Amino acid sequence: MGFEALFASLQAAALRDVADHWNRCRGARRMPGWQDLDPAELKPHLPIVWSWRFDPELGDFVGRLAGEQINAAFGKSLRGKTPNQFFAPEHAREMRWRMEKVMIGPCGMRGSGHVFVHAGGAGEGERLILPLAGDGVTGDGVLGATVYRLDPDRATGRRVEWDPPSEQLEFFPL
Repeated sequence: MGFEALFASLQAAALRDVADHWNRCRGARRMPGWQDLDPAELKPHLPIVWSWRFDPELGDFVGRLAGEQINAAFGKSLRGKTPNQFFAPEHAREMRWRMEKVMIGPCGMRGSGHVFVHAGGAGEGERLILPLAGDGVTGDGVLGATVYRLDPDRATGRRVEWDPPSEQLEFFPL
C-alpha cells in the first residue's frame, strides 16, 4: 500500500516514470540497489534525476550524480560532495534528515511547493526521493528527481523572497 499511495500522490508524469522504474527494479525486494537501475530506461528523465550514496566510514551522504537541470538550478554539481559541502548549513541538515528518513525508514518522500529556495532559486515544483539498498534490505543511498519551473520574476533576475519558503513533505512507508 505504501508505494501505491506514493505513486498515486505524484502529479508529474516524469516523477511517476522514475517511481515506476524504481518499483520494477526492486522486484520482490524492499528496495532496489543502484546497480539494479537501468540508465537507458531512465534516459528521458536523467536531467531531473539526482542521487546520494551513504558512506558508512564518513557517516554521511556523498553525491553520486545530478542531471543537467539539477546542476543548472544549483550552478554546481553535487558529485563527490557531502551535504555540508554542497548546501548552506541549515539546508544541509534538512536535506540530510530527509535522505536519512527515506533510507532508514525505508519510505518514499514526495515534496511539493517552493523548491530550490536553498539554491537561491524560487519556483514551484515537485520532488521524489526513494531509498536504495545494494542488498535489497539495508539502505545505502537515495535516488531522487525534481521537476520545477522558476518563478517569472526569478527568471528575469529580479530578487524574489518567499515568505516563508515552503515545501510540503509527505512520507510513505515502503
